Amino acid sequence: MLSTFHGLETSRRALSTQQAALHTTGHNIANANTPGYSRQRVNFTQTEAFPSPGFNKPGIPGQLGTGVKAGEIQRVREAFLDMQFRAENNKSGYWDARHTSLSKIEDIMNEPTEDGLANTMDRFWQSLQDLSANPEDSGARSVVRQRGIALAETFNYTHDSLEAIQRDHKAQIGVQEKQINSLLTQIDNVNKQISSVEPHGMLPNDLYDQRDQLVDELSQYMNIKVERVASGGQAKDMAEGKYTISLLGQNGKETGITLVDGASLTKNQIEVNFDGADGSVNGMTFKNDDLVDLSVSDYNNFASDDQVTVNINDFMKSTGSLTAVIQAFGYDTGSFAGDEFESGNVEGLLPEMMTNLDQMVATFVAEYNDVHRAGISLSEIRGDLDDGFEGFDFFDFAEDGIDLENIQGAAKHLKITDDIKDSLDNIAAAKNVSEDGGRLGYAGDGGNALNLSDVKDEDLDFGGNSTTNVQSFYQGVIGEMAVDTNEAERLLRNTSSLRDSVEGNRQSVSSVSLDEEMSNMIQFQHAYNAAARNLTAVDEMLDRIINNMGLVGR
Repeated sequence: MLSTFHGLETSRRALSTQQAALHTTGHNIANANTPGYSRQRVNFTQTEAFPSPGFNKPGIPGQLGTGVKAGEIQRVREAFLDMQFRAENNKSGYWDARHTSLSKIEDIMNEPTEDGLANTMDRFWQSLQDLSANPEDSGARSVVRQRGIALAETFNYTHDSLEAIQRDHKAQIGVQEKQINSLLTQIDNVNKQISSVEPHGMLPNDLYDQRDQLVDELSQYMNIKVERVASGGQAKDMAEGKYTISLLGQNGKETGITLVDGASLTKNQIEVNFDGADGSVNGMTFKNDDLVDLSVSDYNNFASDDQVTVNINDFMKSTGSLTAVIQAFGYDTGSFAGDEFESGNVEGLLPEMMTNLDQMVATFVAEYNDVHRAGISLSEIRGDLDDGFEGFDFFDFAEDGIDLENIQGAAKHLKITDDIKDSLDNIAAAKNVSEDGGRLGYAGDGGNALNLSDVKDEDLDFGGNSTTNVQSFYQGVIGEMAVDTNEAERLLRNTSSLRDSVEGNRQSVSSVSLDEEMSNMIQFQHAYNAAARNLTAVDEMLDRIINNMGLVGR
C-alpha cells in the first residue's frame, strides 16, 4: 500500500534537486570570466524505486518511481586535453624564452646598420686607404687614430652590453627558480586540502581548478608528467585524487626526480648552481633527496646533506623556459667526480657570441700589429728612435696576458697603444724598403698603410675553427645568429599556434557559455515551477482527504 504522502516527498526531492541545479548555474555565471575556472554541472540520478524487491513487498503493480536527487556536482574537464596543453605550453615556453634571448643579442649586435660593428670596421679600412694616398698628412693620420679608437670602443661596448644581458639572464634564472619553487609549494598545499575533502565523499571542484591552473603555469618552465594518486576513504570514483608531478628529460625520458609527491604529500625544491667555469651554470640541486631516484637514469650527480645535485648538462636537451634561459646564459659541460666538479667547455648563446668576438679581435689584432710593426713610421724616418727599434704596435689590451693562446676578454679590453695615442707620427704608413735586413723608409711612401688596409682580405686562422678573412668571419657569426633567431621565431609561432589550438579545444569543453547557462537556467526554473505546481496539486488532494472526507450524513 502506498503512502498518502508519497507525492509530497517526490515533489520535495524535485524542488531540492532543481534548486541545486539553479545554484550551480548561478555559480557558473558568476565565474564566467574567472581564469582557470571549469564549468560545473549537477549529475541528476533517479532515487530508488518503491518498493524494493522482497517477499513482503506490497501488492502494487510493479515499482513506482520516487523522484530525483542531485548525485554530485562535477566539473566538466577533459584530462587528455590538459595533458596536450601542458606539452605544447612547455615547448612554447622554451621557444619564447630562446627567441627573446636571441632578439636581445640581435639588438646589441645591431647589424646591418650604419652604427654596427661591420660599418665601423669599414670606416677604419677606408681611413687606411686614405692614409696610403696622403701618408704625410696629419689629418689623414688623425682620422686613422680616431677610427681605431672608435673600432676599439665599439668592440668594448658590444662585449660589455652582452655581459649586461648575461647578468640579466642570471637574474631571470633566479626569478624563475623562485617561481617554480612557489608553484611546487602551492600545488603541494592544494594536494593536502584535496586529500582532506575527498575521503568524505565530496568533490572539491574549485580546488581542482586551482591546482590545474598552477600545473599549467609550471609546465611552461619545466617538462613535467602528472599522475593521479587516489585519496582513499569514501572518495567517489570520479574524484581526481592527488597529483604526483615528475620531471622529464629529453624526449620525455624519465629522470627519477619527483617534484611533488601525492602519496606522501611532500614536495621538492630546486636550486640552480652557478659554480661552473666563469660563473656558468653547472648543476641543479634538488633539496629533498627522498624524491630523487636516479637509478632510473644515468645522470651524473652527487648527494650530500639530504639533497642531490644533478649535472645541468643532462637537462639542456629538454624543453621549458628555464632550460632556454640557462642555454642563453651559459652552462658548463663538465661533470662531477664525487662532490668535486671538473669543468669542461662553457656553451650557450651569450658565451659563444662573446667567444667569437674575442677570437675575432685576438686574431685580427695579432695580424694587424705584425703588419704595422713591419712598416716605418715618421718618427723612425726622422731618426727620433733608438737603434734596434723593431716597430710600434697599433692595438693593445687593457689587461695583460691576452693573446692568441688566451683570447678571453680580447673584445672587452681592446684599445690602441699609448704610442699611437701620444703621437700621430708613430703610425707606420711607409713600407720598409731595406734590402739588408735593416729598417728604411720614406716619408712620402704609403705602401704599409695600403698593406694595413689589406688585412681585411687576408685569410686568417680563427682558433682552428675557421680560416677566412675577418669580415667573412664576422658575417658568418652574424648570419648564424640571424638563422637561429628566424628558426626560434618560426618554432615559436608553430608551438604557440598548437598551444592555442589545444586551449581552444579545452575551452570548448570546460569554459562557461553564458548562452548555454541561460538556457539551463530557464530549463531548471521551469522544472522547479512544475515541481512546485505538482506539490500544490498533491497538497489539494490531501486537503480534500483530510478536511472534507467523513462529512456524509451530518
